[in-house]
Amino acid sequence: MNIRFAAIPTDIARLYRQGKPDAFGLSPEYQAASSGTGTPCRHCLQQVPAGKPYLLLAYRPFKGLNPYTETGPIFLCADDCPAASSVFPDKILTAAHYIVRGYSADERIIYGSGQIVNTVDIPLICHDLLENTEIAFVHVRSASNNCFLCLVRRA
Repeated sequence: MNIRFAAIPTDIARLYRQGKPDAFGLSPEYQAASSGTGTPCRHCLQQVPAGKPYLLLAYRPFKGLNPYTETGPIFLCADDCPAASSVFPDKILTAAHYIVRGYSADERIIYGSGQIVNTVDIPLICHDLLENTEIAFVHVRSASNNCFLCLVRRA
């Protein structure tokens, strides 16, 4: 089985860049990246370059609502950026550890699937989680802040 890492869809990124309210109904905030690190864009899955503008907004990477549909802050290049490929997003996964967590098709956490893993082990752990037919997709999230970084699916 092959897996693919998925960024925020281009149509969603475009709407936020056009001023669509975020998950809390607020306008995305414009800021400038200070260092070129620490501001991972969830569309191109690259760091926003130093001095370049980005959006800060509340994002809920789910289609529906239920007690498990977490919402949190994300960064997004304020200017158009190319959509990420489906390969491991090593440019934004720069910490030593991340949370990986499996979800069912109805967007509920599959208990026992969540774990903090070494960054280098993310592809293997995601592959193993997706071997479980109960798991429809996996989130990769910050281990320190729980921010959504990308989604992982079967290819």
